[in-house]
Amino acid sequence: MSTQRSGRVRNLVQKVAAACALALFAPLPAPAQVPPPPLDPIVSAVLARISADELRATDERLVAFGTRSTFSEHAPAGRGVFAARAYLLERFRAIARGSGGRMTVALDSYEQPADPAQRIPRAVTISSVFATLKGDDPSGRTYVMSSHYDSRNSDNNDGVADAPGADDNGSAVSAVLEAARVLAAVPLHATVIFACFDAEEQGLFGSAHLAKTLAAQHVDVAGDLNNDIIGASVGDDGVQRPDVVRIFSEALSLGINPARVNILGGENDSPSRELARYAKETGDAYPTGLHGVLVYRADRFLRGGDQESFTAQAFPAIRFVEPIETFAHQHQNVRVENGIQYGDLLQYVDFAYLARVTRYNVATLANLALAPAAPKASVLTRELTNQTTLTWEAVPRAVGYEVVRRATSEPTWTGVTGAGNVTTITLPFSKDDWIFGVRSVDAQGHRSVAAYPTPVRT
Repeated sequence: MSTQRSGRVRNLVQKVAAACALALFAPLPAPAQVPPPPLDPIVSAVLARISADELRATDERLVAFGTRSTFSEHAPAGRGVFAARAYLLERFRAIARGSGGRMTVALDSYEQPADPAQRIPRAVTISSVFATLKGDDPSGRTYVMSSHYDSRNSDNNDGVADAPGADDNGSAVSAVLEAARVLAAVPLHATVIFACFDAEEQGLFGSAHLAKTLAAQHVDVAGDLNNDIIGASVGDDGVQRPDVVRIFSEALSLGINPARVNILGGENDSPSRELARYAKETGDAYPTGLHGVLVYRADRFLRGGDQESFTAQAFPAIRFVEPIETFAHQHQNVRVENGIQYGDLLQYVDFAYLARVTRYNVATLANLALAPAAPKASVLTRELTNQTTLTWEAVPRAVGYEVVRRATSEPTWTGVTGAGNVTTITLPFSKDDWIFGVRSVDAQGHRSVAAYPTPVRT
């Protein structure tokens, strides 16, 4: 082969290789999305009040308690978990004074017996702090925004040495307090509980106790927005991702019959998954500076969070967490080793990022609490047809309904049909090929979470 021809071949090969590389790394086209929800000016005004300085001040105060280990209840004055609990009580009570009497503050305390198999080496008082902002919905529909205020170091049973817990989980406690502060004076339809749990690090004990109590009292918990490790925008790869938050959600919670769910093809449409889609759609629509990444898992491997206490009671629940974690800054004694700084220190919390995550939560929470309840929906399966007929029960305060849909392989809703103020609709889409959801809409344009329709043959 001549040199000239060889050169032409090399050039051609290089051009083909370059074209292949461009094709390989070119971003895939974004899937179609339903139009974003209208922005409520009241919610937008609330988001504008969220302050990175307020979040920093709260987190600094939490870190100043030295340790918030569940086993630090006998620490000297001004130190330990009970000192932190007293601070949270006072903060919530100060916030409640601006609620017009609608917010009440309480402790959820109980004596946990020793159980070394469950990381409880001795009997201990577990005491969570929560504030309830009463809505006017007579059904008592309730949402929870949660965090945990206990902390730990390398030894989970060490109640003496420092465990600053700036990110895990002072960041989320700060967000919960800030959400309560900016929402306290806003009239809401649903009731909202702002919760700071104890003993998460021991095994979700504080949240499990409150979730079981709410279930025993037949409280209609329509969703828990749990926040845990939400303050760092820089991960252990050194890359800053200030515009991303992960949203974890569970498919099959305890008490669900997997065989029945799989037969219906609804394993990706659990109440928690629908709540996660709602959070992404709503949080992304508002000017929060973030976009949510849906992670279809209950939580990360080898870890867990308080949202699992709620799904264990069949309540929908999701978890927000920063984009990439740095494990040298979690569950570690504060030290420098081989030139690496260990420990959960304030210097690693990005308070501008934390403010964005707080806004994302509040946008979601406020819209949930202002919207009508989700309808109870059904899809008729009594005959073979390539159309789909959906029915649902009317919802108080709804002036209309929307049917959202997506292909079975798509993660989020890609189409929407306005149904008007009716309770049944027939669509020219096959129920064999599409997933549907029905959501209620009020006069101000607030949408409910989409309800996955139950197949019926009658």
